[in-house]
Amino acid sequence: MPVPATFVRESVILHIMVSMDRPETEPAAENAPLRPRAVIATGTGRYADPWHPYPATSARIAAALRADGWDVTVDDAVDHALAGLDGVHLLVVNAGDPWREGGVELEHRADPSADAGLRAAIDRGIGLVAVHAALSSLRDYPAWREAIGGEWAPGVSWHPPIGDARVRVVDAEHPVSERMPHLDVFDERYSDLVVDDAVRVLAVHDVEGDEHPAVWITEEPTRAVVSSLGHDERAYDTPAHVALLQRAARWAARV
Repeated sequence: MPVPATFVRESVILHIMVSMDRPETEPAAENAPLRPRAVIATGTGRYADPWHPYPATSARIAAALRADGWDVTVDDAVDHALAGLDGVHLLVVNAGDPWREGGVELEHRADPSADAGLRAAIDRGIGLVAVHAALSSLRDYPAWREAIGGEWAPGVSWHPPIGDARVRVVDAEHPVSERMPHLDVFDERYSDLVVDDAVRVLAVHDVEGDEHPAVWITEEPTRAVVSSLGHDERAYDTPAHVALLQRAARWAARV
């Protein structure tokens, strides 16, 4: 049976009126705002060691950042990651010492492309997050040590056996640690690190009555957050630790 023309006309008018009353739909995925980009340089090859499960902990870091809105690339070739930082807002380094295998000193070899890529990224203000053994990593690239404000010094730095640890927030005013509770984690406590005087310490841990910096920030030559936490996956079972990493990433990258 033919549909009367008046019915068609009224249906079209009603559809237009209803459409005008509706809120705008969310933009299509291709028109959505771009998420900030993060690269996690993960310890494999000469940046691996027998003690740290870098691929597993990098997966946990990536999950924490993705849950907070980041577009994350996990790169298990550290030098390749450093050479490809154009357009990246945040570099997370979760890797070990390329100069040592246990007590044996290895060959020192810088990749020119990695060195140039890291320096260029720091010069333009990329955010940096150094996690746990990253304090002993990228030794071929002096720009890294300069930017993070501290390091693990062989023969000086050490840690007691891994176990339950209380990390005390001592600066509750900085955006990374503002109103944060103390962190109770299962982790190593890096002690007697070499830490520059200019850094701002946000959290500490205690060993045998001595206080040791555990988390700090620096803003020159770019924003960097250093966390000595993160030995293995168990360190990321603490929600406050995950929240700290998420805040660190956003503050470092200014997003």
